[in-house]
Amino acid sequence: MTLPRPVKAVVFDMDGLLVDSETVYREAMTLVATERGLEMPPDLFLKLVGLPWASNVPMLMAHYGADFDPESFRVAATSRFYELAKAEIALKSGVVEVLDELDRLTLPRGIATSSRHQDVEHHIGHHGLRDRFHTVVAQGDYARGKPAPDPYLTAAERLGVAPEDCLALEDSHNGVRAAAAAGMMTIMVPDLLEPTAEMHDLCVRIARDLHEVRELLAAQAA
Repeated sequence: MTLPRPVKAVVFDMDGLLVDSETVYREAMTLVATERGLEMPPDLFLKLVGLPWASNVPMLMAHYGADFDPESFRVAATSRFYELAKAEIALKSGVVEVLDELDRLTLPRGIATSSRHQDVEHHIGHHGLRDRFHTVVAQGDYARGKPAPDPYLTAAERLGVAPEDCLALEDSHNGVRAAAAAGMMTIMVPDLLEPTAEMHDLCVRIARDLHEVRELLAAQAA
């Protein structure tokens, strides 16, 4: 299978796609919930994946009730996350290889994430990969977070490439919705969330990992 158009730039999500951080976030939030006498059901956490914190709050409030303090929970969960991730967050399989292929093809690339810039510096910077991305779009850089298209539209604008000529790589349902709404060719590389019928409709491909994406880019340019 080939892509519908030549790829002129690639925009990556970060959590769950470039780095194996979603599992650490899940552990941190589960631990903090347990300490407070609460449960963090797996289906609740999966609803939060790929969304900015502001979008998580209504779902947490609906689940835990009016007495739930989302801000103190966020602070505690973030602190626990960094305790768990003190060494470093592991890279997902194929990250370096796909970046090497983009270098060979001289294609610009960026990150569009719901996380903060400091999280990008921690997760990506520790692996020495920050300078391999031409732009990073993170919290504070757009008006509306995923599943709105704003993060991806901002990334395309910064890269100087029309959205329809960009390839977006995502692992979450809300991220796929955001990239597709921006008009980008979208590939889902599943992490914690399985692809649904909606994901198959919105994506040009569901890939097993970033190695498959690298192979697709190489074949497209051949």
